Amino acid sequence: MPEPAPRRLRATYRLQLNAGFGFDAARAIVPYLADLGISHLYLSPIWTAHEGSTHGYDVVDHTTINPALGGRKGFDRLVAAAHDRGLGLVLDCVPNHMGIGYDNPWWVDVLTWGRNSPYAAFFDIDWTPSEPTLADTVLLPILGDHYGRVLEDGDLVPDFDNGRLVVRYHEHTLPIFPRDTADILEAAAANAASQTATNALAALARLAKSIARRRERVSRQRRRADRVKAESLAGQLADAAGDPALRPALDDALTGWTPGRGDARAADRLHRLLERQAYRVAFWRLAAQEINYRRFFDINDLAGLRMEEPALFNAAHELVLELAANGAADGLRLDHIDGLLDPLHYLQRLSRAAHRSNDTAPTIHVEKILAPDEKLRPDWPIDGTTGYDVMAQLHRLQIDPAGQKPLMALYGTLTGDTASFRDHVVRAKRLTMGSSLAAELNVLANSLNRLAKRSRLTRDYSLTGLREALASIVAHFSVYRTYIGRKGASETDRAIIAAAVERARRVATTPDLSIYDFLRAVLTTDAVADRTPGLTADAIVAIARKVQQYTSPVTAKSVEDTAFYRWVPLIGLNEVGNEPDHFSLGVDGFHAAQAERRASWPQSMVATATHDHKRGEDVRARLAVLSEMPTQWRRHVQKWWRLNARKVTDLDDGPAPSPTDAYLFYQTLVAIWPPGLSPDDGGALSSLAERLTGAMEKSGREAKLRTSWAVTNEAYEDGVRRFVAACLDPKRASAFLRSVAEFAATISPAAAINGLAQTALKFTIPGVPDTYQGTEIWDFSLVDPDNRRPVDYDFLASALKADAGLSSFEPLCRAWPDGRIKQALAARLLAARRDDPDLFAEGSYEPLTLADIPAGAAVAFARVMDDRALVIAVPRLAAKRIANADSLGVDWGDARFDPDAALPGARSARCLLTGAAVNLQEPLTLARLARHPPILALRLER
Repeated sequence: MPEPAPRRLRATYRLQLNAGFGFDAARAIVPYLADLGISHLYLSPIWTAHEGSTHGYDVVDHTTINPALGGRKGFDRLVAAAHDRGLGLVLDCVPNHMGIGYDNPWWVDVLTWGRNSPYAAFFDIDWTPSEPTLADTVLLPILGDHYGRVLEDGDLVPDFDNGRLVVRYHEHTLPIFPRDTADILEAAAANAASQTATNALAALARLAKSIARRRERVSRQRRRADRVKAESLAGQLADAAGDPALRPALDDALTGWTPGRGDARAADRLHRLLERQAYRVAFWRLAAQEINYRRFFDINDLAGLRMEEPALFNAAHELVLELAANGAADGLRLDHIDGLLDPLHYLQRLSRAAHRSNDTAPTIHVEKILAPDEKLRPDWPIDGTTGYDVMAQLHRLQIDPAGQKPLMALYGTLTGDTASFRDHVVRAKRLTMGSSLAAELNVLANSLNRLAKRSRLTRDYSLTGLREALASIVAHFSVYRTYIGRKGASETDRAIIAAAVERARRVATTPDLSIYDFLRAVLTTDAVADRTPGLTADAIVAIARKVQQYTSPVTAKSVEDTAFYRWVPLIGLNEVGNEPDHFSLGVDGFHAAQAERRASWPQSMVATATHDHKRGEDVRARLAVLSEMPTQWRRHVQKWWRLNARKVTDLDDGPAPSPTDAYLFYQTLVAIWPPGLSPDDGGALSSLAERLTGAMEKSGREAKLRTSWAVTNEAYEDGVRRFVAACLDPKRASAFLRSVAEFAATISPAAAINGLAQTALKFTIPGVPDTYQGTEIWDFSLVDPDNRRPVDYDFLASALKADAGLSSFEPLCRAWPDGRIKQALAARLLAARRDDPDLFAEGSYEPLTLADIPAGAAVAFARVMDDRALVIAVPRLAAKRIANADSLGVDWGDARFDPDAALPGARSARCLLTGAAVNLQEPLTLARLARHPPILALRLER
């Protein structure tokens, strides 16, 4: 039977699956998505995750499909429904980490058997840390208080779970090594009510004792036999626990190990039992300093995986490769590729494994955040990224560069913050490495110290000096990470490391700067060629690769989750994949970026919103308008500052909210103010206040200045909550709310035009456009969980159906606040992609110059292939050129274009939005062709 050919990837639609919106719910909207014109459903992770997971990235079993979503049968039904309508699926894979807990069988096995577990090598655990009490032991920072208090308070409770002895702590369940069950079984045998029960329990105790001690050195054959005995013990114990003659004795025995049940020695017994395990339970705050397994960022219940291990790769990818082979998956999205030790080697292996015998393969896209001057590695066997880079380009295109200076001046005046964004990043990185990711830094510093001590030439470098110098180098990294492979560093990587070392050296306070030369040689692996006595090539390369695996989470936590909330001159720029100090992107720069994508990564995704965005695409579109009218914005903000001065709470450590948080609040409020919201609509304002309160709380905690996730400042957060509530109370802030409503109404038409322009560009520039769920109409969402709210697909489907036959967009333009105009524009352009996929996938990208229009006032280009072309022109910086706010009319003046510049010898033209023929003998003015909406989308043919 021939293997199925994958459906061609034209346009994706991202769905966030959860227990409330699973496979059957997704199946129900397949007809709508097919009518919209997408080619592939792009699903959040479908693999079995923690119970109650709302996102799916806490995978606990890569080998099964999440039953909470509908399981394998539900997934198969979705696949069948999609295929029936000609749609395919893109699956989200999570190779970097797993959710850990009692529902993860691999993790439980490691906690039970320690380094002898066949899964021990799957997780990135440091079994030989500098802390001697953690030798061959995993630190589990799960306790709400210090271990001794938790133990003596009776919160650690032994129990039997399906024949296995465990210790429960609230929602956590900890396995006990099978041999260590013997003491409790002997106690149960001694107290049994009958000789028969005594004999049965004593036999179980003997079986448990026949298993070798956990740290005892025995052969592999003996260990395998012990695992068989352990399974037999569990089965027999499960039967015993269900036997009325035996269960009372077992329960009585457990009380002897349960503190707080009357036995004064119970805490000592339980402590000794826990001390024999392959893990050590600890206060959660200890994680930052001593945790010895790599995590996903600083999330304790997400453990890093060593995907370079062949056995793990095979086990974790068996199901997804099956789905790719049988045609259920046409594409794969790889989460957090930078977390892997060797992304290139992993991608090469995955690409080979996914290749079908009929010479087809699923597309592969990676979640990769590129620095402004960084290029995606050309040797990666992938189709591109998930589109963060394009999201940044599209937003910066709509920022007026003339607004930068006045907006920065206003920001400095209101907040007193004169530091640069780079300064904030360096400070945030130092904070991250000194707090939430300090343990990982300690592991690296210890490894470097052991390496240095091997050579007489480097042994005088101290552990403290190495740790401080390494932290400074990481703080000055300009990218998320380098990609040193088994053969060492490329010239690109070497230059990145050298620049970071030089910046760190310039601010160093250590008297011996040669330590930076040593670190540079190790991190670039140049030390291998230096042949320093005592230093082996394997040790040098191993440390260099571990360091680059650390720089990525440090950067992510420090930039996206800290600095983005500290430096807020224009918050639309504070988005994943963007650098807020890279203020604007000109038309020429935009064209160059698209031409480069067309040449290098034509199948890379084009995103404008994601499940991880800080602010929705139309929030950013509205914020961009502020750059066009900084004077009006300054007058309004200063007025609001005065009106709300008494709503600010004075605390000992400063005002609540702080000036920075207050400025963030005003930007956010204006950006998400619903079109047409009345300033005296108490119900709607209450809902708005609830969303803003959640966003402000998250912002304050992420900034880590006045409050944080680790140490919550209740007084500050209460002050911010009261401020938000008071500002959105029509009885207390009527003048303020009227002013906000008036200003929002002033900028909203320009923002809507930005939104339409962004939509038109997304669906026509090189790449595969991705629509995040529900954003085909106006998207005024904030950071999660706000951007993961349920979508009203009934409304979307009915709107699409009602607007499908319209020959004029003017009615939709006049009703633009309801968002249907954006959906209709998207549908027409998606239809064009469906009707001529080759033009969009392979057509060239040709920048066009419009005549009789100011430079930079529009973006125009043509996608050209053979005898046809698509011409796109959208307005840019149009706030001062709006001719009719009610219908989104733009004053194009005499702007026009020459069809021969796009397609020489063109004989016919048709408007893609209305289907109307265009007379090429008449001047092709935008006032005529881009009126309702102000978007030109013209198909030319010879």
